[in-house]
Amino acid sequence: MGLNDHPSFVALKNHHKTLGNFNLRQSLQDQRRYESLTVTLESITFDFSKHLVTPQTIPLLLALAQERDVAGWREKMFTGGRINTSEKRAVLHTALRAPADADIRVDGVNVIPAIHETRARMAAFADKIRSDKTITDVVSIGIGGSDLGPRFVTDALIDAHTGPVIHFVSNVDGRAILGTLKNLNPKNTLVIIASKTFTTEETMLNAAVAREWLEAGVGKGNIGTHLAALSTATEKAIAFGVTPDRIFDFADWVGGRYSLWSAIGLPVMLAVGPKIFDQLLAGAFAMDTHFRLAPLEKNIPVLMGLLGIWYRNFWNYPVHMLLPYDQRLRRLVKFIQQMDMESNGKSVNRDGQAMDVATGPVIFGEPGTDSQHSFMQLVHQGEIIPVDFIAAIKADHHLTDNHQSLLANCFAQSRALAIGQTLDEAGGDAGRVFSGNRPSTTILLPQLDAYHLGMLLAAYEHKVFVQGVIWGVNSFDQPGVELGKKLAKAILPALADGEHGEGFDLSTTHLIDIVRHA
Repeated sequence: MGLNDHPSFVALKNHHKTLGNFNLRQSLQDQRRYESLTVTLESITFDFSKHLVTPQTIPLLLALAQERDVAGWREKMFTGGRINTSEKRAVLHTALRAPADADIRVDGVNVIPAIHETRARMAAFADKIRSDKTITDVVSIGIGGSDLGPRFVTDALIDAHTGPVIHFVSNVDGRAILGTLKNLNPKNTLVIIASKTFTTEETMLNAAVAREWLEAGVGKGNIGTHLAALSTATEKAIAFGVTPDRIFDFADWVGGRYSLWSAIGLPVMLAVGPKIFDQLLAGAFAMDTHFRLAPLEKNIPVLMGLLGIWYRNFWNYPVHMLLPYDQRLRRLVKFIQQMDMESNGKSVNRDGQAMDVATGPVIFGEPGTDSQHSFMQLVHQGEIIPVDFIAAIKADHHLTDNHQSLLANCFAQSRALAIGQTLDEAGGDAGRVFSGNRPSTTILLPQLDAYHLGMLLAAYEHKVFVQGVIWGVNSFDQPGVELGKKLAKAILPALADGEHGEGFDLSTTHLIDIVRHA
């Protein structure tokens, strides 16, 4: 039986048909609605009241979660079950932020001691680099999860930076690595290579350029003090020139897009110090605890996930938008794009059967207020796109008027989407009529610090997990990424020697020929 035929899914389809006259403007006058649809956890407020739901909707969505055994799959994840079914691996990014006295086992072995041992080595290394002051710049070379997470968090915690300047290189375009290195001094630079296997093509090409640059600047025999590796491939890292004491590993159950909390987070630790990195982990652990223990009807990630299902599968909205009203969160959308679209953008379920419902939405967005002067016109009067508004109550700077304006615009946008504007309110101008009934969540952080950032990111991780469980997909593999890599490896020799090999389509063959003869 496909998901489309499950009893709770059918009940939600029938319920959706009854909502033709639902009016969000009127519903928002009910104080009980706000109280029932708002959840606060350690001063972070998640306001779900501006959604297209009635008192009957949430119980029906919760019934779907129960029917799909979200709680059971959640427990499997937290206890080391091999829920990455295609790769037969546990999924334990939650263990990376668990306390030292936790006991979480994979194949009978408690993984916590090794996690904390690696983190202690990272902290000692970070303290040494930060205190020595010889290293003024760090170049972190990675791609995908090895880049997006630490790049985003380093940016978001800019106010806490007390260490060397961190530069990130991910794109294999030569301009990326050359543009980063040209203004740096190799004598004062640490190069970090982040690759689980130490074979990722883009990363290793950039790493080779950086090594050659270091050799020219400090001498081949001295590059060891300017290299570090975040990898499980110790022997490959040593062969590259990294000394064993500068290799920081992590387990195979750490997925790339969930690896920020592991050794991959070393650039963050170098920027802000081990104590603040620990606060990031503590915030994520607080959300983990809430997700694991809170009742489903007041469980933040569960409600986020269920509302996403509601819009994707019953309202047929294919897009979800994030609008962070904080310049420090400008890279949040790109980070969440990978987390969500790579996890749940699947056309088959974990049993290999074709999906009979739509899965992961398109994620996009930009910081407010910039977004209000670009694509928000369409969001107000064109396609209906559910939105997450994210803001911090405290500014952390002295420009009070700017911050008040920022928050006013954030709240105004969510209000405008919800209630719209009638013809009378528009002074009879039909071009300024807005239908309203456009859903959004508002997430208010007390301030943007490491702890609350950790909570926020863990909430989105678990939201994606909830949706994957309900859809029945494996949220922890990425076959589309692997296909692209395989085809690129086949095309690369043809670009070099002109031999097209077997199976190239005519378009690709002609494109190769154009490059070869340019």
